[in-house]
Amino acid sequence: MLATESKLPVEGGAEKRRYIRGMFAAIAPSYDRLNRIISLSLDRRWRRQGVRGLGWERAPGGTYLDLCAGTLDFGAELSGQPGFHGRVIGADFVPEMLRLGRHKAAALRPVTADALELPFAHSSFDGAMVGWGMRNLTDLDAGLREVARVLKPGARLVIVEASIPARQPLRSLFLFYFEKILPTIGGLLSHHSTAYRWLPESTRAFPSPEAVAERMARTGFREVSIARFLGGVTVLHVGTKA
Repeated sequence: MLATESKLPVEGGAEKRRYIRGMFAAIAPSYDRLNRIISLSLDRRWRRQGVRGLGWERAPGGTYLDLCAGTLDFGAELSGQPGFHGRVIGADFVPEMLRLGRHKAAALRPVTADALELPFAHSSFDGAMVGWGMRNLTDLDAGLREVARVLKPGARLVIVEASIPARQPLRSLFLFYFEKILPTIGGLLSHHSTAYRWLPESTRAFPSPEAVAERMARTGFREVSIARFLGGVTVLHVGTKA
């Protein structure tokens, strides 16, 4: 059952997990189109930045993890890089999303899996990427530890995530768009009453970029860096498995 209009389950727990799965299954058909509209297609540019940070050139024929993969846009971006001839495992616990994205590149291998209990052996991957998915986990630290477990030593994790700018007047302008305009557009086009309220509410509840970097350092990553895009509306974290 989906959450009520009055309160969304932004904190961890079984209710949040059920809500996330049901919401993404419901909006899957309109997900890609809405991403382009609400981000003014900047999501594509930010994924390209994430792929650059992955350092895949060290192992162009390796195996990479697209975690919380959704419709596999991040994995498709990596797969399309000149010189890349590896494979990308796209893991997500919403099969409806994976089915819609599996055609995007021949190198993509979708796997229905929970980010907190990945069905992969230790040190399986040459790199991992997460696009706008970490705030959806019921336990951020457990998710980071699980990514660290399946990465090879020296492999990189890149996380692209929504954030709220700290400085005015951008902060106020962004919050007006994020909390007023975006949910209206998203609700109209997705026909889902709460899906695009989830984005601003879950972003508000998510730790700051600095706190995320600290958590990465505590859960098995070194050389953690932060890059802010468009004044901080999106943040790129990069860390190397210790």
